[in-house]
Amino acid sequence: MTDDRERWNEKYSTDEEFELPDDPIPELRRRIDTLPTGRALDVATGTGRNARFLAGEGYDVDAVDVSDEAIDRAAQAADREGVDVNWIRSDIDDFEFERDAYDVITVSFFAALDRIPDITAALAPDGVLVYEHHLRSSDDIDIGPSSDRYRYPSNHLLHACLGLTILHYEERTRLDDEGRTQAVATLVGRNSTGGAQSYPQLSE
Repeated sequence: MTDDRERWNEKYSTDEEFELPDDPIPELRRRIDTLPTGRALDVATGTGRNARFLAGEGYDVDAVDVSDEAIDRAAQAADREGVDVNWIRSDIDDFEFERDAYDVITVSFFAALDRIPDITAALAPDGVLVYEHHLRSSDDIDIGPSSDRYRYPSNHLLHACLGLTILHYEERTRLDDEGRTQAVATLVGRNSTGGAQSYPQLSE
């Protein structure tokens, strides 16, 4: 954990090209009125964009990240916005996910397929996972990991989450706020089972 913490602290402190978006996952914002209320967990929170958004929507939010620098930035931003988040410094590999605890869990741009069983087990009944990550792509991509090692192949995120009811899944390229191209997979999955279920109606 020490090596990862030092590496990420250095990246946040010295890498001027390393910038994280400040807005939450677009699909999280789009669906927020349809999600169960209560407790939320933001995995690998970075500068806390999802955690701060969820706190502003009234959730009791835990947010975990290995980097002291990231947590400090996230906490400062939360203070400016007047929202409360429980910031937790921990390597995700070592983090103890509380079972059946969270109504919403978010993961953005963090490769955690090996922890999907623990993440989904941490969802309360009917809890929802919103997960977005970089994809491997043959298109010209401007931002994201330089190595495919940290990008997901097509459908890997989907297959890892098939124990959930998949409410939304897509793979696409899109432009960020600065017009840079990225390839992303976005998944929304609910901790529910059964052949006949209720599905939220979304405004387009």
